Amino acid sequence: MRVAYLGPEGTFTHQAVRTWAGRLGVDALHSLPLTTVGDVHDAVSSGTAEVGVVAIESSVEGHVMPSLDVLLASADVVAVDEVVLDVSFDAFVRPGHGALREATAHPHGLAQCRRFVARHGLVEVPAASNGAACRDVGVHQVAFGPRLCGELYGLETFAEAVEDHPGARTRFAVLDRRARAGGRFASGRGHDDGTWRTMVAITPVVTGPGVLARITDAFGARGVNMSSLVTRPLKAREGQYVFVVTLDAAPWEPEVRDLFGDLLAAGDALKVLGAYPAAPGEGGLDGRLADHAPAGSVRADDPAAVVEEGLLW
Repeated sequence: MRVAYLGPEGTFTHQAVRTWAGRLGVDALHSLPLTTVGDVHDAVSSGTAEVGVVAIESSVEGHVMPSLDVLLASADVVAVDEVVLDVSFDAFVRPGHGALREATAHPHGLAQCRRFVARHGLVEVPAASNGAACRDVGVHQVAFGPRLCGELYGLETFAEAVEDHPGARTRFAVLDRRARAGGRFASGRGHDDGTWRTMVAITPVVTGPGVLARITDAFGARGVNMSSLVTRPLKAREGQYVFVVTLDAAPWEPEVRDLFGDLLAAGDALKVLGAYPAAPGEGGLDGRLADHAPAGSVRADDPAAVVEEGLLW
């Protein structure tokens, strides 16, 4: 099986490819490392690769916008599966390195290792991928990447697990042609625990006050849970946006079909960007307020002065 992914070798996406292939028992795996997420899409669209793998969301940095935008723009490629990896960064250096002045990684990688960067007084240098940073690391640089980079590129491990937030995870989407998705889903409808995720793009035809409230109300009325909502600009129209919603159900489930019918009847344009069984342990939220709200958040039982300061009243 030919699988395209954001290269070079040694990226977390490369690790996701291996994990996905191992889960499916793929023996003859031919990995195609490519330069950009757009290249991965094009390889799938053209048939050069049977599937592609791209990062879609980080628990630390949120959605990976180039991957999301590629799916929004694509006429014939959708997400059909997901891989969720625990992400930990090691810091690598060249053997015989000189004075270390810079840290290099993909921007999401740099964002997850800022305490290490500050502690060592390094300057951040973004790279196209973590694998590329490790492959091309200079004698005055530290590169952040997955553990397999040390072996792949003959590097020394300067420090292990240098990420700011241990336990971070990244979700990867497996891409296939839309015309083949139905066949994949036909077998997937018998998924053991029945837990699916669907990404849908909702473009309101009429914008103005209350548009987002109307859309979220439609989800609530049908009992369909949103696990995330992202706003992306319409590239052709300034000031207009498309809402990308991830929901905890499959698109063919009756309540989701009814929900989509409600949105279509209201004049919205819909596009399913992907549907896939939730990864093990990723079956959705339990409905309780997260314990780790952003710093400075206030709650109803806080003192009045704290609430006024937090809400800028």
